[in-house]
Amino acid sequence: MSTLTTQRLELTPVSLPLLEAVIRGDRLEAEALSGARFPDAWPGRALVERAFSSPLDRLRDDPEAFLWGTRLMVTRGQAARVVVGSVVLNGRPDATGTVEIGYGVEGRSQGQGYATEGSRAVLHWTLQQAAVTRVIATTPAWHRASLRVIEKLEMRPAGTLDHDLLGELLVFERFRE
Repeated sequence: MSTLTTQRLELTPVSLPLLEAVIRGDRLEAEALSGARFPDAWPGRALVERAFSSPLDRLRDDPEAFLWGTRLMVTRGQAARVVVGSVVLNGRPDATGTVEIGYGVEGRSQGQGYATEGSRAVLHWTLQQAAVTRVIATTPAWHRASLRVIEKLEMRPAGTLDHDLLGELLVFERFRE
């Protein structure tokens, strides 16, 4: 999987060794593997558990099934390469050609357009993949920043679903053109 580039970001693929370092909280190893500095407070344990909810043994058995399309957002054009967030695809497309996209930006980098910029590039790449016909995103109705990103990605409402922890989530979709 190739690195995607935008005006301000390099979107670098997440490997299993990198994910294992992040899950272990091994900052030095994660930084060595990514070639970028991780912010002090990112990723937090809650974000890691939410983004990679599958047991590590399942991830190790078939990393491509879980890490397909997932990328770190790394700043470019600056003296220091810094991880500002990630764009996560929840595994390979399912039998209907659907894949779910999610994104997270560390606290000090929020509100600067990184989620939109990174997600737009990954969404564009995803919709070019032969097995993909549709990309969905979910968010709670109260999450204004996420709703704004979804709007900028030109995703359309597609209903709701119930989540065990978060309650009702709004579902949005975008089809291959």
